[in-house]
This record gives sequence, structure tokens and C-alpha cells, in this order.
Amino acid sequence: MENKKTIKYAKAVSELRQDVVTGDWVIIATGRAKRPEEFAEEEKETIKEDSEKKCFFCFPEMTGQEEDVLIYQDEEGSWSLRVFPNKYPAVSRTREVKHMEEGPYFAMDGVGYHEIIVTRDHKRQIALMEKEAVAEVIDAYQERYIDLMNKKSVKYVDIFHNHGSKAGASIPHPHSQLMAIPVISPYVQSELDGAEIYHRSNQHCVYCSMVEWEREKGKRIIFENDNFIALCPFASRVAFEVWVMPKKHSPYFERISSENKVQLAEALQKAVGKIYGALNNPDYNFYLHTAPCDGKDYPHFHWHIEILPRTSIWAGFELSTGIEVSTIQPEVAAEYLRKQE
Repeated sequence: MENKKTIKYAKAVSELRQDVVTGDWVIIATGRAKRPEEFAEEEKETIKEDSEKKCFFCFPEMTGQEEDVLIYQDEEGSWSLRVFPNKYPAVSRTREVKHMEEGPYFAMDGVGYHEIIVTRDHKRQIALMEKEAVAEVIDAYQERYIDLMNKKSVKYVDIFHNHGSKAGASIPHPHSQLMAIPVISPYVQSELDGAEIYHRSNQHCVYCSMVEWEREKGKRIIFENDNFIALCPFASRVAFEVWVMPKKHSPYFERISSENKVQLAEALQKAVGKIYGALNNPDYNFYLHTAPCDGKDYPHFHWHIEILPRTSIWAGFELSTGIEVSTIQPEVAAEYLRKQE
């Protein structure tokens, strides 16, 4: 039975609010709340790359950070990667999901898990890592995903990586984030629906069709190995957008094998490395899209990673239509990226 209550404001727990027209979800992150006047006062801070001595992620235990939920160590016993709860989470850890109503509006407590995945080296970003180090990051993604996917309040686990201030990284130390939440985002849902519709019409996975076509033509591929392909998608939303995809049909990232993790690490490092070289270390985001963990079956989906360099800013047209404008053909972008070592 649903536990419903009337919405009350100024709460300590974050909220997930649903747009009554579109069905889109937003998070009101009260754990990160600011006073209204602070938005006007705030000045953009420049991230300094020489701030290693004061870096929160180099010495997280000195900041009052909660205990690690996962830690990897090297042969000498020093930590090489660690995962810990975000000190300022967008969602709050609690067992019960409370639903709320206010007139035509609907919301629920913003419950879930928000974690930080940190590699040891302050300056060595993924573009500069060896593939073994990237594979360790992917190990952590998988391990934390599996641990959280069956939690009562979790329906989707979102794993993402922000690089640079324009991409939302407030701390320069390389790190990824994980948010396990009780809803499936409209963006992921639209991919799930589109994949199912395509399969119903064509009796074939839409992502597999993309892989097969791109491998046949070759003009948008920037890298491939035995099991993975990196390409500039046909309908790229931003300049130099790249997707990394398994060649073999696979809906569920968490089922990735040890061999495939190394192959994925190589493909991801090569893709990010080529963007790094071609665009002189741009700010970028990448995120993993995989089938939800809500107890349903999604055989038509195909997990993948989307990498979006921050080469432009949304303006009036993009905001009013949702149609993004890219200023270079994906074929031209791919040809340029292929030339990067």
C-alpha cells in the first residue's frame, strides 16, 4: 500500500518531483540547498590544477568523509581506488519511499544512494591512464552496481563521469559518480521504448543494427577491438560525441565478463584519449546507459557508454525545442578523431 502525504517544503530529505505534463522527473536536492540570495551572489570558480595539497579526494579521510564502501589496493598496500558516499548527496539513504501529492502534482522522497568513485592519481585522468587502471575503474562500477541494484528503493543505477568545470566537476581530481534512484529517467525510458519498437518491427536489436552498419561502412568508427566499438553516432547531438558499445548484444552492463572489462577499458580509454588529443583536453561528460534493475526484463536493450564533449552551450532554440545543434558532421569528426594517437 502506498504511503501518501501532502507535500511540505523545506525538508531535510531530497525530493523527486514529476512534471505533470511530460512525466519528466527532477531532483530537488535539499542536501545541497542554498538560500535564494546565494544564487545571485555566486561567482564562477576556476578549478586550479595545482591544488593537490588541498584536494579532498587525495585525502578523503581527513575531511570527515564517511567510511569507504569499496577500496582497491596496489601491491604495496596503498589505495589505488576507493568508493565512498557523497558528502553532499543529491539523494538520501533511507529504506522507505514516501509518495506525496499536491493538487495535480506528484512527488516522492528523493531516496537512494549517491557515491563517489575516486582514483589515486590527482592529475592522471582516464585519457592518460593505462587500460589496466581504467579496467579497475570499470571493476568498481560493476561491483557497486551489483551491490546496490537489489536494494528496495532502487530501480535504476546511473554511473557517470564529469571532467572539467563546464561539465560540472567542482573538484579537478579524476572521479566518477554513481546514483542509485527509485525511478527510471525519461531519457533511458525513451531508449528502452525505442529499442522495443524497433525490435517489434524488424526482429532485430536497433543497437546491433547500428554496429553492423557502422562496421560495414566504417566512416564513423574511431576505434574497435574484438568486443567493442567506439563511433560518432549518426545523429550526434554535440560535436565529437562518441559512443562505446559492445559488439555482441548485451542488455545488462553488470553481467560483463572479466575479459570484456579489459576490452571495454581499452575502448573507453582510446575514445576519451582521442577526444583529449583532438580538442586539447576539453571538458566532457560520459555516462553508462544499461537496462534498469527494477525486476523487469529488457531483452531488446543494448547497454553502451555515451561521451559528450562540452563544445557548445544550450541556447534558446535548444531549450525551447529539445533539439540540439551540432556544428560538425559526425563523419568529419570521426575522421579527425581516427588520426589521433
